[in-house]
Amino acid sequence: VMKLNPQQAPLYGDSVITVQLTEEDKVEDDVVFYLVFTGSTVQHCTSTRKINPGSLETISPGHDCCETVKVALCASREGHPVLVVAEESFQFVQDEAYDAAQFLATCAGNQQALNFTRFLDRSRPPAADVDFLDEKVALAFRHLKLPAEWNVLGADQSLSDNIPRETLMHFAVRLGLLRLTWFLLQQPGGRGALNIHNNEGATPVSLALERGYQKLHQLLTEEGAREPDSWSTLSHIVHSGDYSVKHHRRLDVYLLTAEA
Repeated sequence: VMKLNPQQAPLYGDSVITVQLTEEDKVEDDVVFYLVFTGSTVQHCTSTRKINPGSLETISPGHDCCETVKVALCASREGHPVLVVAEESFQFVQDEAYDAAQFLATCAGNQQALNFTRFLDRSRPPAADVDFLDEKVALAFRHLKLPAEWNVLGADQSLSDNIPRETLMHFAVRLGLLRLTWFLLQQPGGRGALNIHNNEGATPVSLALERGYQKLHQLLTEEGAREPDSWSTLSHIVHSGDYSVKHHRRLDVYLLTAEA
């Protein structure tokens, strides 16, 4: 039996999974290992990277629902049929980052909820936590199936730009969440949010300045500002019909997802 560590991953994927091979599976160098995840409606196939003769590394795929799936370790060798070497179960779960992204997405126009996020800011998390939070929440946000009419400013588009109010963009900038800010900028209402003043007269741009977030300020004000490094280097996805292929650049692992 192979051992997967961890045996679960958040729905939005992109976390590292280590596969421990048993003695008899430690094979010659010309064998290529894949993991096949079979869920109720989608299937994923991921390539792996050898860390040492007894262990492999791969990236968890983004899945469509919380459930336990079957994972098969497959070995392929030129001129030989593909073998299923071992099977194990694996769980996709909804974690706090996913909850947070869902909460933020639904409260885009809700002033009470957005004021609550300001209250959270008073207990500033340390920078390392902010970076972790930023990466996870932005990944989760990207994975949410946002309704077509979703807007960074919430559903009520009749509000004029002159009405002072909190926005999701104020929230992301106030905490210094670079990747989430970038994600929101690409969404409907993202650019518009930059000029909206809150009750203290601060715009997301003035907040970035006031807090000394230089990178963030550049992101908001520079024409043709690029996606934050750590983000585009993470992964690249190509969709085609019912299939999508994702390349995780840091580990150089490929993930193929197909609707079953």
